[in-house]
Amino acid sequence: MAPKGKLIIIGGAINTGSFTETQFGLPQNMNFFERGILKRITTESVKDTSSRFEIITTASLVPEKVGEEYIKAFAQLDVHDVGVLNIVNREQANDLLNCERVKAADVLVFTGGDQLRLSSIFGGTAIHEILLDKYANEEVVIAGTSAGAAASSKNMIYQGNSKDALLKGEVKITAGLGFIDGVIVDTHFVQRGRIGRLLYATASSPGILGIGLGEDTGLYISNGNTMEAIGSGMVILVDGRSMSDTNLTDVEMGQPVSIKNMVVHVMCDGDIYDLTAHQLTIHHPKVVPTP
Repeated sequence: MAPKGKLIIIGGAINTGSFTETQFGLPQNMNFFERGILKRITTESVKDTSSRFEIITTASLVPEKVGEEYIKAFAQLDVHDVGVLNIVNREQANDLLNCERVKAADVLVFTGGDQLRLSSIFGGTAIHEILLDKYANEEVVIAGTSAGAAASSKNMIYQGNSKDALLKGEVKITAGLGFIDGVIVDTHFVQRGRIGRLLYATASSPGILGIGLGEDTGLYISNGNTMEAIGSGMVILVDGRSMSDTNLTDVEMGQPVSIKNMVVHVMCDGDIYDLTAHQLTIHHPKVVPTP
């Protein structure tokens, strides 16, 4: 059965007109909030600006500051019912009051930071079970940026130097939060040159689709299988189903990996990818003639 919830995963923010967890202070160009990704999170929520938002700052090393900035950012969109959940250990992830707050939320936003904190603190806890149930059975919006996006899938990249990513053993993969299966997500993708990480991850498990999210760019995922590109940048898809050969199992640890016949797609704002049919539909906007 298709989940009733909606998933919005974001590759991270840029420093020109968008909210960012690495550059604190209000954005210089507030138009981002009027027409950008945070606005999409709001409009997709069941009660629009009246929805109850919870910002989960667990991944961040500066959770108080990040939480404050999200509150300010959503206030610019006339969203004021916003709370911050800074859950720092598994005991808090099983706490009854925290569980009730998650149950009552219409929108949950996982901030950036370290995705391994998300998987290790939430995995198998009461809040994790509530999140999975809400996503499956309620019209909730679950959003994640950077680490929050990386942790959204069943399989999660948590480590790997971009420069050495195609050396055997460099990329580390573990279990994520599991809102979506059949994919693996990497973030800050274009800006940090992470194509090697995604190629390696997909070559090691060709049945999953690699998703590389650029900054200020995301995917809006509905029905668990329809992915729409949103934002100003690019989404890179790596499809390993047609891979015909690799030396991954033959070489020693630390040696380069060969990959033959990997398929790559590039998505931009408005493009749609069907995870069930594995079909990409490119959006062709109408060109308005210059007067």
